[in-house]
Amino acid sequence: MDTELKESLTTLLRAELSPVLERLDRLELEQSQIKQAVLETNEIVKRLENVQEQQHRIIELLSARSIEQEAKLKKII
Repeated sequence: MDTELKESLTTLLRAELSPVLERLDRLELEQSQIKQAVLETNEIVKRLENVQEQQHRIIELLSARSIEQEAKLKKII
C-alpha cells in the first residue's frame, strides 16, 4: 500500500472509532459514579445498622428493667 492510502485508511478508522471511544469513556465515567454511589450507600447502611443495634440493646435493657419493676410492684401489692 502506498502512504497516501494508509493515511486515508487511518483517518477513516479514527473517524469511525471516535464515537465508540467517546461512548466507552462515558460508560467508564458512569461506572465510576455508580461505584461511588454504592460505596456511599454502604457507609450509610453500616451506620444505620450500628444505630439499630444500639437501639435494640437499649430496648432489651429497658424491657428487663420494666419486668423487674413489675415484679417489685407485685410484691408490694
